[in-house]
Amino acid sequence: QVHLVESGGGLVQAGGSLRLSCAASGRTFSKNAMGWFRQAPGKEREFVATINWNGGSLYYADSVKGRFTISRDNAKNTVYLQMNSLKSEDTAVYYCGARGYSGMSWRAVEYAYWGQGTQVTVSS
Repeated sequence: QVHLVESGGGLVQAGGSLRLSCAASGRTFSKNAMGWFRQAPGKEREFVATINWNGGSLYYADSVKGRFTISRDNAKNTVYLQMNSLKSEDTAVYYCGARGYSGMSWRAVEYAYWGQGTQVTVSS
């Protein structure tokens, strides 16, 4: 079992930055691949970024590549999403997910655990 709690969301102007954190509890965090997804009003949840169990492999959605960076600190049981050059279209609730496996995935259905989400609002 893995329990996830996101934090770091808020209101920021376009071009600004935010860093999201996802704190995990559970004995197997360091063995789980993690991911960030987002959901805007009226839209389906979409993939943002994923990282494998040791941080050695990363993958990003084209829409955030070059602007967002996913990372993890297994000693702190935390995964991060550094978001730079934010745009109004990045406005959404951001969710952290944990897989039951070490390999990363861009598919939401392959994640076993989810946090409650944190709101990110980018004003233009």
